[in-house]
Amino acid sequence: MNKIFWPVLFALTLSACGTTGGTQATVEDRTGGSTTAATTATPAGGTESTGVSGAGVTGTALAGDASADPRKNPASPLSKRSVFFDFDSFVVKDEYRPMLEAHAGYLLSKRDARVILQGNADERGSREYNLALGQKRAEAVRKALAVLGVSDAQMEAISFGEEKPRNEADTEAAYAENRRTDVVYGDE
Repeated sequence: MNKIFWPVLFALTLSACGTTGGTQATVEDRTGGSTTAATTATPAGGTESTGVSGAGVTGTALAGDASADPRKNPASPLSKRSVFFDFDSFVVKDEYRPMLEAHAGYLLSKRDARVILQGNADERGSREYNLALGQKRAEAVRKALAVLGVSDAQMEAISFGEEKPRNEADTEAAYAENRRTDVVYGDE
């Protein structure tokens, strides 16, 4: 009996796997088109569902797309990255509070994000003095972000002193551009 039962059971199982039902599965198209099911012919003369065509996929924002990053949106306060200082000062002005609050909010929402605060000075003063002043400026911004709740592990304060001027002219406007701390994200 077993010699006949197992081969018959095996044959029925194989034949059941080879047949398809007459009902097609529908796939919802969320790109604005209609609900469709794409089919192809099988060797046995039936049809088989193969999925949805790729029409209508253009224009969607993908993860990692630059346009989806609020730091790259010019209308966002996160696109502003510099805190400027008065001559021989490392006091963060009140006008930078909204920008720093926006960066703090971003860093609080993205716990794996890191930021480097790059302190700079104009060319007046000795190299050593400007390095120390740049460090004090970077530390002042770091403390402001820490007060807003940002973890110390997410921030690093460094000084470039006078080594990375934004404007190399010898005017007061150029000096004012160079007295700054730049906010630079680690993944950029």
